[in-house]
Amino acid sequence: MFAKNASAQEESVKIIAETPTNEQVNVENNFIKINDKSFAFHWYNDSLPSSETRYRLVPHSNEWSNWSSRNSATFFNLKEGTYLFLLELQDGTIQEVSIQIVLPIWTHPLFYIAGIVILSFVAFVLIVILFKQRIRKITHNIEEEFRKAFKIKQKAKEKNIGVNAQTVKAQARIRSRKYKKVTVLFADIQGFTKIVEHINPETLIDELDRFFFFFDGVVEKYNIEKIKTIGDAYMCAGGIPTINRTNPVEVVLAGLEMQKFMYDSKMQQDRELGFWELRIGIHTGPVISGEIGRKNVSFDIWGDTVNIASRMESSGTAGMINITGVTYELIKDFFDCDYRGKMPIKYKGETDMYFVKRIKADLATDENGIFPNKKFEIKLQHIRFGDLEEFILNKLETELEDGMFYHNKAHTQDVLTQVEIIARGEKVSSEDLLLLKTAALLHDIGFIVEYHNHEDNSIRFAKEVLPTYQYHDYQIDQVIELINVTRVGHRPKNYLEKILKDADLDYLGRADFISISDNLFKELNQHNGTMTLDEWNRLQHDFIADHTYFTSTARGLRQVNKERQLQKLKVLVNN
Repeated sequence: MFAKNASAQEESVKIIAETPTNEQVNVENNFIKINDKSFAFHWYNDSLPSSETRYRLVPHSNEWSNWSSRNSATFFNLKEGTYLFLLELQDGTIQEVSIQIVLPIWTHPLFYIAGIVILSFVAFVLIVILFKQRIRKITHNIEEEFRKAFKIKQKAKEKNIGVNAQTVKAQARIRSRKYKKVTVLFADIQGFTKIVEHINPETLIDELDRFFFFFDGVVEKYNIEKIKTIGDAYMCAGGIPTINRTNPVEVVLAGLEMQKFMYDSKMQQDRELGFWELRIGIHTGPVISGEIGRKNVSFDIWGDTVNIASRMESSGTAGMINITGVTYELIKDFFDCDYRGKMPIKYKGETDMYFVKRIKADLATDENGIFPNKKFEIKLQHIRFGDLEEFILNKLETELEDGMFYHNKAHTQDVLTQVEIIARGEKVSSEDLLLLKTAALLHDIGFIVEYHNHEDNSIRFAKEVLPTYQYHDYQIDQVIELINVTRVGHRPKNYLEKILKDADLDYLGRADFISISDNLFKELNQHNGTMTLDEWNRLQHDFIADHTYFTSTARGLRQVNKERQLQKLKVLVNN
């Protein structure tokens, strides 16, 4: 059973101790030290080899074993401590062996408990360290994303904004500013003096407050700036402080809603007290805006445009909107107007006058032509797109980092031009054309934040800036999907995405492909590491060989020339 042994001898009886670990056990003076919980004794008597014996292990055994000629005893799983082995012969002689069991420390239960505790502590410390590192990484990523988001938010808000009544104190150094295209509206209550004679002051103030409160809501709805009220006169202007192209249309829309409100009020008024009727005059032109006063700072505008708008109001008719020929030219595609003739303007000669009757029938939601329909809104959004285009192209021109040889303002303009050509060739709807142009304009704006993952930043920028240009949520979602498809390797899922994808890769079939490709090569080498010209030519060859234009318009325009470029690249690659 056991390989190694140690022996103890008392007179003629020899006792041998063996351990399961085959450890050598030394017996000296009837003493055995064992480092195991289990062991065995073997004994024999030289003079009486077949004599019977019995034994006991104190305190492990309370009784003696039976007399037997067997000459071995085995003990298992003893506790650490001191034992006395007694072996009795038939002649009454008792042989004693003192045993001390000393177990290794790693066999003690406390050792395992301590080990588990230590390992648990070490594991806990490692988990804490890893958790802290993870938290630091997550925190860093969050801070980085927040920094990008804040940077994008700030850049999206950096529109061409002047001063208004709320910001004029904060911008004390900006005392005046000139605007080239502002539409000024004057509204005045007809026969106000006669009405005052028949109405008490409280009712008068309540009625004026009700009218002006509604007017305030209308001008806010159309992003028009209220300038002031003087008695029964109301003055507002579109195109300030935020410069925009759509202010003539928006101011006329506001005028129509004001007149409708006054007409509805007239139907409900006491005829004995007289009617509240409104004259409105509108003119578009340059103005100067700024602050007046020292303690009570107020915002005002000045210039011939203000004076002419006032003349239009005083020369108008109650219940009508009188506009100048300048304004008419800017809004005639949206409204039906009646020509009134000319009016002399001091130092300015004569100006044409028109009464605005209504929104054109195909652009209105109601029979009276007061409220615009979706077709009207899309038509106006196309005009408003010009403001967005100017804003984005200016940022691409001034805020891109050095080394943008390909993804720059010129590339965006190329994509924007080509997406309109392809879209019109594919006969897309007016709204789809707007969304395609918007996505083409914004698809590379993320480069002003950082070079890598620019599409993500372009999408964030779109989410920030498009609501300020009155894009609807569903339109913004579609623009985001279109921007997504411009990622390398992404395949278009619908018709609009195919058009934008073709426009973005239009350069593959252009006559100036080589020079554009060289610019892209220089840009990639500057931002993404080194690449040899041979490697680049091979990459371009493989890409073009695998590429196919998705729309018939793009294939008709570029496919033949793209094949020529492929043959040129094949020669370069083979050489």
